[in-house]
Amino acid sequence: MLVLALAVFLPMLAHVLELRSKRVAAPPMINTYHVSPSGDDSLDGSSPATAWRSLDKAAAFAFKPGDKLLLEGGAHLRGSLTFGPGDAGDAANPVVVGTYGAGRATIVAAGGAGIRVHNTAGVEIRDLVIVGGGADNKTTGGIELYSDLTDGRKLDHVDISGVEVSGFKNGIQIGAGPNSTGFRGVRIRAANLHGNTENGLISFGPRFDAAAPRYAHEDVVVSDVEVHHNAGDPTNHFSHTGSGIALGSVRGGRIERSSAHDNGRSAAAPEGPVGIWTWDSTGVVMERNVSFRNHTAGQKDGGGFDMDQNVSSSVLQYNLSYDNDGAGYLLYSGQLNAAHTGNIVRFNISINDAHKLPEYAGIHLAGSVNNAEVYHNTVVMEAKDWAPAAIRLQNFFRGLSNVVLRNNLIVSGGTNLVIADDFSTADVLLQGNNFFAESGTWAVSWAGASYANMGDWRAATGQERLGAKVGGSSADPRFVTADRSGSPAQRAQALTPRRDSPLAGRALNLRSRFNVDPGPVDFLGRPLVGAGTVGAIQPAA
Repeated sequence: MLVLALAVFLPMLAHVLELRSKRVAAPPMINTYHVSPSGDDSLDGSSPATAWRSLDKAAAFAFKPGDKLLLEGGAHLRGSLTFGPGDAGDAANPVVVGTYGAGRATIVAAGGAGIRVHNTAGVEIRDLVIVGGGADNKTTGGIELYSDLTDGRKLDHVDISGVEVSGFKNGIQIGAGPNSTGFRGVRIRAANLHGNTENGLISFGPRFDAAAPRYAHEDVVVSDVEVHHNAGDPTNHFSHTGSGIALGSVRGGRIERSSAHDNGRSAAAPEGPVGIWTWDSTGVVMERNVSFRNHTAGQKDGGGFDMDQNVSSSVLQYNLSYDNDGAGYLLYSGQLNAAHTGNIVRFNISINDAHKLPEYAGIHLAGSVNNAEVYHNTVVMEAKDWAPAAIRLQNFFRGLSNVVLRNNLIVSGGTNLVIADDFSTADVLLQGNNFFAESGTWAVSWAGASYANMGDWRAATGQERLGAKVGGSSADPRFVTADRSGSPAQRAQALTPRRDSPLAGRALNLRSRFNVDPGPVDFLGRPLVGAGTVGAIQPAA
């Protein structure tokens, strides 16, 4: 009997021990801490009734993964918060900084950033107002992410939402040191960034090396963010300031459903600001954004959107740009390399851009720009007291190479539809575009020569041909209204062709002819029918 009992018991014991060995570790204990002006730093902070009084107390505390720090809604708290290598660090169990009670808490930063995340991640920042304004805030970001780690790690997961930031050098800045990697999995949502000295939102990293490109930050998404009245630093005469959203050193980024307006008025450096742009980056998509009334105090930039130097495999689509000092959409590189390559500009609208600087254009390509596709955009330059071109193509540095413009609708009043340097069709090719002089005379300037009609220009340059057949057109698009004022949505709707437009259904079929997928919808989200219509918008139903 003993032998039989042991034979039954021992397997059961082994099974129990095996289960114990496989037991999942208990989840970490999550603590919530509170800060209130009526609190007491000698208390434990674990409830509103036992809240800490100061941000200094919270800043000195080591927050474990999953902890929460909540500031009293409606309260103004002076000081700043810093999360360093001993804090947070777990993307799956982030430390959350937010508000309790009614309204948003306000951090009034004294002598530095409002919230600084240094060499750590796994942090979420929600529903706060962060205010600077003193001289000590002019060198920092309101929310500042920075890594100077040199071990190759990217710090994972920072989520910022529902914040308002003003009175700093930059509203939000994401940086990495000269030999460092930066952050991945960064989300910035529903933020209002205004009244900062240099930029609303900016990221940066180590100097770009075209021979061995690497990017500090990865998977950065900016959505539903408004950036405005970030004026630029009038004392900075060396680098660009006054931009709305500027992503540098990013692999795999997205800027979507955001707006940049009234930025850059004081920016006077040789390199000017832009509403929304990227540089030294790859795989960045900028879509469904609005950029308007952005400025420069100097003679450079001040545009709506820009893919600047060393940008590759990126897309500008479904954006609206209007009344900017500089270009509506600029593709530019002043670098003597081929790193600006493989970019797409499609289904965008530009209205009366290059408002201050007529050497720019609604769509402007210049410098070492390679393998770019520009199609199904609408550019309108009304008859005003300035004379920018709707399209400008400039040949300097290495020059434009393998650039194609197709199915674009170009409308001009009393100025050049296109101004271009001397390009062969192997370097720059225009096919299937419509060029309409809304008022004044029809004019294209190419390689220093002026052309008053499509036929003469086509014959002299080889542009707007499809093999042996002629292409391109000069038809009136028959927009639904001539009034292009009002809200951004009203301005875009005004450029909808009527159903009887001669451009309806007349676009080149990019899929069948050139193996190019234009995407499923037009600027307004309407499904593309067949080859589609020339320009960014399908005719009204």
